[in-house]
Amino acid sequence: MEVSTRISRSKTFEKKLTKVPDFIRKKVMFWVFLVESSGVAEVMKSPGYHDEPLKGERKGQPSVRLNKAYRLIYRIIEARIHIELLEVHKHDY
Repeated sequence: MEVSTRISRSKTFEKKLTKVPDFIRKKVMFWVFLVESSGVAEVMKSPGYHDEPLKGERKGQPSVRLNKAYRLIYRIIEARIHIELLEVHKHDY
């Protein structure tokens, strides 16, 4: 089955991505590769990413854990066909 998931990245996202550590950037790019090749539904099943909806101001927006400190926050548009990466940031604990 061919998966046709498109991922768009805003200029703001690209700028923020240049400011994170290299290993985090690599994890983001690997997640993007997995989603584009397997589809977001399959990647969401992976327990390693802890794909979960956020609470508070970002209620309902899904995020994946890149490590203990960093999360990738994204938005799904058009019934899981188009994903817009919103942000990669250091998570405050």
